[in-house]
Amino acid sequence: MIKIVDLHKAFGPHKVLRGVNLEIPEGKITFIMGASGTGKSVLLKHIIGLISPDKGQILIDGKDITQLSEKELMEVRKRFGMLFQEGALFDSLTVGENVAFPLREHTNLSEKEIRARVELKLSQVGLLEAIDKMPSELSGGMKKRVALARALALDPEIVLFDEPTTGLDPIMQESISYLIKETQERLKLTCVVISHDVPIAFAIADKIAFLYEGKVVEEGSPEEIKKSKHPFVKQFIRALPTGLKEEVHEKE
Repeated sequence: MIKIVDLHKAFGPHKVLRGVNLEIPEGKITFIMGASGTGKSVLLKHIIGLISPDKGQILIDGKDITQLSEKELMEVRKRFGMLFQEGALFDSLTVGENVAFPLREHTNLSEKEIRARVELKLSQVGLLEAIDKMPSELSGGMKKRVALARALALDPEIVLFDEPTTGLDPIMQESISYLIKETQERLKLTCVVISHDVPIAFAIADKIAFLYEGKVVEEGSPEEIKKSKHPFVKQFIRALPTGLKEEVHEKE
């Protein structure tokens, strides 16, 4: 569904992406991993057309979105949902109004239809009872679930997640991860997850790609990644807390 070809991006003298090549399979969960500051979020913004590359292509169903006009890009973006790192909810709107926001912006649905869609999406993430609450009344995990409901409001084919479990306690991290997996399977979504959370990637990813020094240096299934010989990938996995590290090795 998504193919990234020789993607380069620099900000001034700082070269962030130095020839990224990656295929993101349709109807699967792909994790893009790497150390902080390696360009994972920059890559994600290229995929949705928020940043233009200095060189390279981003093909979505064979169409290079780097060559599209802003109007054409807007049409492509309607196929995407996006869950930002901090959730990015509007503090002045209720939970229901947050989920309704993209529906009011991008559809001609009646208020009755919007209410029904909002209730459906909040039910899917287990938060219908919070529909009239303000974001300030929610826990971090609940905010992430509301953000997921909003990302799904327009029934996207592709959902991008930027560090969806950052800042959550371990139990909530697992809960959000399996919610992503369950949602992806139920709706047959193509999901791209930016993360440095190795146990969660091993638990729910179909494919993992490691970004290092501006390039994808390793990609494959979780089982293939566990057997990687690349020094950075091995070090990244070895850096797990002891208990998790042993668990990973036991599954090899």
